[in-house]
Amino acid sequence: MRAAKFIVVVLSIVLVSGCRARQNYVPEGIAQTGIASWYGPEFHGKSTSSKEIYDMNDLTAAHKTLPLGTFVMVTNLSNGRAVTVRINDRGPFAKDRVIDLSYAAAKALDMIGPGTAPVRIDVLKNISPPASSQQFSVQVGSFVVRENALALRRELEKNYADVYVSPYETTRQIYYRVRLKAETRQAAEAIARSLLGKGYTGIVFEER
Repeated sequence: MRAAKFIVVVLSIVLVSGCRARQNYVPEGIAQTGIASWYGPEFHGKSTSSKEIYDMNDLTAAHKTLPLGTFVMVTNLSNGRAVTVRINDRGPFAKDRVIDLSYAAAKALDMIGPGTAPVRIDVLKNISPPASSQQFSVQVGSFVVRENALALRRELEKNYADVYVSPYETTRQIYYRVRLKAETRQAAEAIARSLLGKGYTGIVFEER
């Protein structure tokens, strides 16, 4: 979702998260409270961060940090309505928003008209994937010319292990993404900070 905005914002999230107190990757109970928004027709049919196709009629949502695949209960604090959604995308990137709901989820919470609502987010750990099922990588570049991706891989291999090129095919183009494997989210964040010090922009991805 919103790939251009994702690229700009995600590194800031990574660097900030390295400074705050750690919590369990899938936290128990209340994850957070804040303002929810929703997204609909303009993104319907487009790819999400989980590589799923966004269907605005499914009960899904975008969150900045919860693992993809996590189930959460979202409660509208204005009217008490609640809905269970699965996190399959990244966002929202508007200031002071904590979750971006699908059209169907927003409709269930009766927030289509207002557009936003104060909510509480409860992580449903029993039906969410364990943290161990998450895999991570740090993307350093994406190229339409394969030779350019291979050149960057060779350059990075001078200082990093597990550098690889991951092709990604769309209906119009094949992109060659240069990535570094990481065993944990913390390791991915450390790699991203190290890359920043060497003049590269590293983007942390969760893979399934």
